[in-house]
Amino acid sequence: MSAQPTNTTAPDVVNIEIDGKALQAPKGSMIIQAADKAGIAIPRFCYHEKLPIAANCRMCLVDVEKMPKPAPACATPVMEGMKVTTQTKRALDAQRNVMEFLLINHPLDCPICDQGGECELQDVSMGYGRSVSRYVDRKRVVPDEDLGSLVATDMTRCIQCTRCIRFTADVAGTFELGGMNRGERLQIGTYDGKPLMTELSGNVIDVCPVGALTNKVFRFRARAWELVARESVGYHDALGSNLFLHARRGDVLRTVPRDNEAVNECWLSDRDRYSHQGLQAADRATRPLVREGDAWREASWDEALALAGKLLKDAGESLGVLAHPATSNEEGALLAALARGLGTGNVDHRLRAIDFADAAFAEPFELPAAELENADAVLLVGCNLRHEVPLLHQRLHKAGKRGAKVFAINPVDFEFTFPVAGKRVVAPSLLPGALGAVARAAGATLPGGVPAEDFETAKAMADALQKGGQAVIVLGELAENHPQASWLRATARALAGATGARVNRIPQGANALGLARHGLRPQGQGKDAGAMLAQPLPAYLLYGVEPQYDFAHGAQALKALAGARVVAFAAFASEELKKLAQVILPIGLLPEIEATLTNLDGTDQSTQAGAKLPGDARAGWRVLRALGGQLGLPGFAFTDLAGLRAGLQPQAPAAGTGLAVAPKAEPGLERIDSTPIYRGDAVLRRSAALNAHPLTVGARLVLHPEDALARGLSEGGMAKLGDGHGNAVLPVAISARVAKGAAWIENSYEATAPIAPSARLAVVGA
Repeated sequence: MSAQPTNTTAPDVVNIEIDGKALQAPKGSMIIQAADKAGIAIPRFCYHEKLPIAANCRMCLVDVEKMPKPAPACATPVMEGMKVTTQTKRALDAQRNVMEFLLINHPLDCPICDQGGECELQDVSMGYGRSVSRYVDRKRVVPDEDLGSLVATDMTRCIQCTRCIRFTADVAGTFELGGMNRGERLQIGTYDGKPLMTELSGNVIDVCPVGALTNKVFRFRARAWELVARESVGYHDALGSNLFLHARRGDVLRTVPRDNEAVNECWLSDRDRYSHQGLQAADRATRPLVREGDAWREASWDEALALAGKLLKDAGESLGVLAHPATSNEEGALLAALARGLGTGNVDHRLRAIDFADAAFAEPFELPAAELENADAVLLVGCNLRHEVPLLHQRLHKAGKRGAKVFAINPVDFEFTFPVAGKRVVAPSLLPGALGAVARAAGATLPGGVPAEDFETAKAMADALQKGGQAVIVLGELAENHPQASWLRATARALAGATGARVNRIPQGANALGLARHGLRPQGQGKDAGAMLAQPLPAYLLYGVEPQYDFAHGAQALKALAGARVVAFAAFASEELKKLAQVILPIGLLPEIEATLTNLDGTDQSTQAGAKLPGDARAGWRVLRALGGQLGLPGFAFTDLAGLRAGLQPQAPAAGTGLAVAPKAEPGLERIDSTPIYRGDAVLRRSAALNAHPLTVGARLVLHPEDALARGLSEGGMAKLGDGHGNAVLPVAISARVAKGAAWIENSYEATAPIAPSARLAVVGA
């Protein structure tokens, strides 16, 4: 019997030919995608692999057999047996004609354009443009628009590729840019003349193929060919976005995304893109400082380390070690070793936590970040995801477009760019009861003492989690730092057990997960961060901490530290820190050192030093090694970073099961305590561009209209608040998005520091 022919083509692919090269491409894909995969160059402007297809620049015209005219490669689906040529005279003539039309109104700005040297139009015009323009009429001029403090515009250069429009609409989900007028009068801009409000606005710079949208902070500071790129990661949230630091002569001048599909794809949040401005703040600590009476003076490293060593050794087991949760793994491991060597177990990085009953530490996401976009049902609890982890919110935006059901239980009806299938807005004290209602509706057994307050959509939330093929419960900042956070965590686990959902707890700090693994946590009978400040110790070691802003209760922290001996490892010598410390040792920030951070998926990511250390500052691990060696402590015998890393032994901490004591009902407004998107750490607080952005609203009191009316407060007025221990005078804003009986007051502002995070507030003046 003769052999029968077999079809070797998979059912979901087709056979095509491009420039004589036989290829297989997925059904439904476009010619340009097949060409890119095969390494065949086709010029383009409007096409971007992460954006919907527009096919409006026509630069990618190619010849397709049996088609009467050139076809756009970005919008022509592949078909079985299709033959495509990109280099025929007809295809090249079409591309050159399109290029000529695109350049008709384009200004000759190349010598002064900030995009020069990395401009797609410049590159393509070299291959497809004429050397002399045939256009002799007056070119059109388009007025520029003020898009805010981050993105600069020169709209005369715009070629109407609409990439920026499609980004804001389909990726960011904010629909802020659009095309106005038609034909030769077409202009790209905002409809209302307001600045871009999306937290991802800087990405329009990356997708713009010309110099129409550029980086306002970087503009005119350097040319692309003067910059050196260094691999790094974002350190303002736990996602750890991959990025490049572009530096010239040791100064970071801009930050751009580095592709990593599992983390940030090809995008970057504005927080990570523009924070480098804070590296050169006026109060950078550049020399070791020691206190003499009420005065400070610069000292040598030997003198400063000797004094620091004496203070720490004298404190011994009474020392408290408090580190910022963005501290690197290497520094965290050495801090833990230093504490062990000095005999103290008082070590912690959970600076904003209030409830330590279950001894909870950051855990890796049960549903990886990249898989969040494939979720079918999501329950957000105490979570303003758009501000906490902007690119995680963008993943959920994609899930929403797929039809995922997203529910929210929050004290504020936060704005999301995806549809919310159901929500419950309650005061903070009612969050455990609201989550408990969902768990009970799902048939879960609630932990003892946890309430369950029924509400209309609880059953719908439970059913969606049970029926969803890929279901996840996300606990955000307001849940993790809640006074009854242990209740919320236990209830979330019970709900997950009853529904098959996964639990994703957002780590509170860029490296909270890594620090927990590397021992920067209470040891033995050691105190946690809350206890260290509630029951003041005689001495503290602060690592990368600004006391008035980085602790849950700034006023309490300042009071505890004021009566103690303080050794501060700091990148910034702020006036408040100078009032508290006896020694300030200048250390480098993450963009200035080699380090490793562990992101929310549990993945270790390394960074390279992109900027030079200012003055006489040193990498933190070097300072800790010198201090440990001077004190003769074990574990400090290594001589380089490789030796330090070889000795690291990360170990996940054991999970606790305790629950917080039930709170007493008290009168007054409950505080909703959240962190502003651009004020979360010392570097962000010093970035002028981010602090000038409209999302940085400033210290204020936001009330529900009924609560404001009951207290005689009006929009724009001033209110004096007290919690029995501290007072604050804040401007009033009124919003129906805030839960009744609650007052939304963001932290990390000097004006809000006197108020406790879980305070019951009384309006004592207006």
